[in-house]
Amino acid sequence: MARRLRELRESQRLTQKQLSRALSADVRVAVATISSWESQSNPKLPPEERLRSYALFFAKPAAPERLPREQDLSTAERERFNSLHRELVSLRDEVRHQQADSPSGGGSYTFDFESGRVTIICPEAPSEGRSPLADEDNPNHTRLYKYADLDALIEMWGHVRASNPELRVRHRLPSEVSADHLSGHLIVLGGTAWNQLTGRLLRVLNELPIKQLSVDDFADGEIFRSRDTREYRPVWEERRDVEVDEAPTKAELEVDQAQDAWQGTTPRELVEDVALLARLRNPFNRSRTITICSGVYSRGVLGAVRSLTDDAVRERNEAYLANRFPSGTFGLLLRVPVVNGEAITPDMEISENRLYEWSPEEEDE
Repeated sequence: MARRLRELRESQRLTQKQLSRALSADVRVAVATISSWESQSNPKLPPEERLRSYALFFAKPAAPERLPREQDLSTAERERFNSLHRELVSLRDEVRHQQADSPSGGGSYTFDFESGRVTIICPEAPSEGRSPLADEDNPNHTRLYKYADLDALIEMWGHVRASNPELRVRHRLPSEVSADHLSGHLIVLGGTAWNQLTGRLLRVLNELPIKQLSVDDFADGEIFRSRDTREYRPVWEERRDVEVDEAPTKAELEVDQAQDAWQGTTPRELVEDVALLARLRNPFNRSRTITICSGVYSRGVLGAVRSLTDDAVRERNEAYLANRFPSGTFGLLLRVPVVNGEAITPDMEISENRLYEWSPEEEDE
């Protein structure tokens, strides 16, 4: 595939920059994107609609300055267009077939989207816990200070952008989401307390037998409950390495979102969070997907994201998902160990890390 695309470009003695400019009639195609499609060492797969653009462009005997319209082709050019389009689509289908047979080949299949816009929806941090720089009136205003789960957002944003250099990838707060955003691929980060959109989507996606809900004994996070009424909760341990003269007040802990870190006057340490990783069809556009990465606390959100972005385990986890859920639709609850305050990426091949698994095919059975 990569070799053929390069042959077509070089047959007209075009640079990647010239081809990039010619193919950017409707949606811009960057020079780096052309390069990634032609790469011999680490090629990216072009979206199918881009192959149509290639076939249109190279149907002409001499390279045109801009992408021609199909209705403007001569009879001979139309025949070449159809033949070249069939050839490129066939090559692409062969690559995708090989990828499906070998999911551990190094790609990121879950977040490698063929086409469409991608919107990452991240929860908004409570106003009382934000930095002063989140205020628009502050001369040093920084918009990202409004976001919660920033670790997860930055990790996901970088990964999705790198995997889809030709697609438009945006991040938005729930209050900024419009109908246009909802019609593309959605990646929703965070729990239902700070991200009301997650709760609404979970109600729409009734097929997912996992709910997130508030309980009296956890003030700063929401636990998970499966359809069979089992509950999945984080694990806290009493801290024995610190001595305190006086515990913080309830008001202080509420501002810091740290009420669960204390049990009465005893400080506690989070040693295990729970993560939800789910992939379903977008209920607002069935040709697109929705991915939910949530947790009881922020460590769980980050663990869900890193399960498919962390180089140490990503390939194994991608392979597990491809083999376990061939339809690409699934829901998983995962253990996320926390060591010295850092979330450890869950390895799905370790059965103890998989707390709950669901697929619609198994439910039908």
